[in-house]
Amino acid sequence: MINGNTNGIKQYILDEMELIYSHQCGANEFISPTLIDFLAKYTSLLGKEISIYLSRAGRVLDVSIGDSDHVSLPYVRKRRGLQGLSGVRCIHTHPGGSSQLSSVDIGTLLSSRLDSMAALAVRDGEAKSLQAGFLGETLTQPVLYGPYSIHRIPNAYFMAEIERATARVAELIRLQDTGTQKERAILVGVGVQESEMQELAMLADTAGAEVLGQMVQSKVNRESSSYIGKGKLKELSLAISASDADLIIVNDELTAIEARNLEEALGIKVIDRTVLILDIFARHAKTREGKLQVELAQLKYNLPRLLGEGLSLSRQGAGIGTRGPGETKLEADRRRIRRRIFELEKEIDKLGEQRNLRREQREKNQVKEVALVGYTNAGKTSLLNALANTEQYAENKLFATLDPVTRKISLPSGKEVLLTDTVGFVSKLPHDLVSAFRSTLEEATRADLLLEISDASNPENFHQIQVVHEVLSSLGAQDKPLIHVYNKADLLAELPQQIAPNSYYVSAKTQQGLDQLLEAIDVALRPKLIEVSLKLGYQEGAKLAQLQKYAEQIDIDYQDTCMNIRALLPETAARRILS
Repeated sequence: MINGNTNGIKQYILDEMELIYSHQCGANEFISPTLIDFLAKYTSLLGKEISIYLSRAGRVLDVSIGDSDHVSLPYVRKRRGLQGLSGVRCIHTHPGGSSQLSSVDIGTLLSSRLDSMAALAVRDGEAKSLQAGFLGETLTQPVLYGPYSIHRIPNAYFMAEIERATARVAELIRLQDTGTQKERAILVGVGVQESEMQELAMLADTAGAEVLGQMVQSKVNRESSSYIGKGKLKELSLAISASDADLIIVNDELTAIEARNLEEALGIKVIDRTVLILDIFARHAKTREGKLQVELAQLKYNLPRLLGEGLSLSRQGAGIGTRGPGETKLEADRRRIRRRIFELEKEIDKLGEQRNLRREQREKNQVKEVALVGYTNAGKTSLLNALANTEQYAENKLFATLDPVTRKISLPSGKEVLLTDTVGFVSKLPHDLVSAFRSTLEEATRADLLLEISDASNPENFHQIQVVHEVLSSLGAQDKPLIHVYNKADLLAELPQQIAPNSYYVSAKTQQGLDQLLEAIDVALRPKLIEVSLKLGYQEGAKLAQLQKYAEQIDIDYQDTCMNIRALLPETAARRILS
């Protein structure tokens, strides 16, 4: 089969070209005269670039037709060897031009670890010259030979150079710990603003990837099968070759079909925003509950995306060749995932019950709870450390805090309250993640007061606050008493002239505004007081003791047969005592 851009080419020409698959170069032939003639003939006939992929043994593996600008080369990325060269060399034509290798050619050589990348100049129906590139002393620098006249190609030397390059690469891989190497990523979005791509870049950095660049398709609607259009797909393939990227990160959640089609077209790993966030959560989960919640979210995400590939999975279907021997591997995998999801949900519920018991005990002891909520990387953990005078781990990365942390702080009135740091929110927070972490996120719904923390220095501050409100609303915490806290005020040139009510500008780093914030927390947590008047008999000593315990003020008028009492009580205590 002839691959590539075959539109408009007559079938008999394609049939003629397919005959080249039966050809094999000699043991010491880098390129045979037969292949040179073939490339020159069909490049001139079609006016398009032709590329041929040869195995180390000289067998033709693939023939592709490009256009007058370039040949897209995703094929060999799939053959890239993890422990050495790919075992494939590519020889392609430059019609009407020189045989100098382009940056895309060299990028493909390096990223795919080809045995060699060679360009053949074709002009006036004849092959004129050839230049060949090989991997050099590092995995990022090529060794180039030529251009050589077509009659002076050093075939034996080139084949020996492939062996030398193989030895160089094997030694380099042996010496370096590839497990510590960062994945090299290109970010892709459709109809998104620059701020969204910047946030995606921050997520990628937090996950340990090196961001090489980004590509955004401006149209609003994405392609149903491949996420981006054919033109952008072609452009992305060239960018991968030129930049030595090995990972594509998509800003939206992909369907299983979209992900598979992209990987097949590009030849490298493709993940979406949800997978990226789940990976970050998996890295940062420290407690058992956190790890269980991440696993649950990952399984819920993967279950509907489980696709069978190839005959080895014996997928269920209809027709000849599709009847599997009983339960398919695909169905067995799905059944195991469903069972594991059920087990995880039961275990997380059990841990949630234990947390509820601890919360009920705090309520009995009348300890007030304050929850820090807000966008990820707004400085919630830094603020917790500043208010509680602790050293909880904080880092300038997204989702540095995953597991809830609770610390005791003292208010100006002398009362002690519990301050809880919660996981940060983000745009397009995966539904499965919210579902899996619901028991943890509900710390916000049970708190007596919310401190909504935002980054005062972030230009996207307003949008981030909207995201936080949406998540709080989904949790049923939209009506909770709330104080707006604009952190990182030290990064502002000056504070706003007008500050909204119940809002405070602070700096966890410099301690700016923290005293005023503590005063505001103290005031917000003061109970609503009501005045009650009642008569108690002298035999009701227990109720009198309760009144004296909880009353802010109490006046007792002792009569012969009873006591007339006027007291100022917290509303909740009054209801409980008088019920």
